[in-house]
Amino acid sequence: MAPIVDLLVVVRSEHAARYHQNLSKRKNMNVAVVASPKKALALLADKDSHVDVLAVDNNLSASIYEFVVYVRQKYPRLLIVLVDEEADFGLPGQADEMTTEPFKDDDLVRRIERLIADRRMETLRSDSLPAVRSINQLMKQAVGLIGKQEAAVKSVHEMGYDYVAYYHIESANPLDLYLRAHNGPNTILSIAPKRANAEDLMGWVAQNGQSRIAAPEDKPNHPLVARGRLGAVSCVPVGFAGKQYGVIAACRDVPGSITQENILMLELVAAQLAAALMRETKK
Repeated sequence: MAPIVDLLVVVRSEHAARYHQNLSKRKNMNVAVVASPKKALALLADKDSHVDVLAVDNNLSASIYEFVVYVRQKYPRLLIVLVDEEADFGLPGQADEMTTEPFKDDDLVRRIERLIADRRMETLRSDSLPAVRSINQLMKQAVGLIGKQEAAVKSVHEMGYDYVAYYHIESANPLDLYLRAHNGPNTILSIAPKRANAEDLMGWVAQNGQSRIAAPEDKPNHPLVARGRLGAVSCVPVGFAGKQYGVIAACRDVPGSITQENILMLELVAAQLAAALMRETKK
């Protein structure tokens, strides 16, 4: 069975009905259509909304390039397809793909499905990396829930992050996350927030289930990054088989130093931790 894809389409209002009609026929696609970058950003930021793929009309506005660049940096694991029906050909640029004839032979759908398949294969290839296998072994050897959480945090810290923390979900409603393990310099450990909630980056990721990167000026954020004590944070959910356990927040001193490839490795560590926590709670 094909995986369900949450698709957000940003097109001019006069084309919205046509896009919704064509794409909603797909049983494996949940489609939302908006007519402005501002509305798209609001949906992407909504903790109750989930988006796998963003399709953007290249002629929506003069600032669409800046919009795509911003989204790419803000949501590094989001797949982006640029649509330009007024061009004979085009290059995707900061997007992952581009189509000039979205509905001819289902071109847009086929490109989306290929991107989703490539992402799954990318994850499978990365999962075979020796580093990830080593982390899996380390967590298997760790004793108890706290031991496994500390092992995951230590492993991420050794990947070149300056401060790493694992926040465990203590309560889903109201959302409350508690710091269970962290690693970094003593000056940061002593002032790191012991709890997280729905208003900060850790709470957003826990509720939304999507990874996210933040710089000091972004909202929501990690408090230490927002205050300039650290330069950038990546936050990934820790969940398995529909159950969310918590989040991993990994920070670096240098702004802009966290990439999409970094996020992929963090997600793999988070998956290993989630599987280890599930096994531990079933004992």
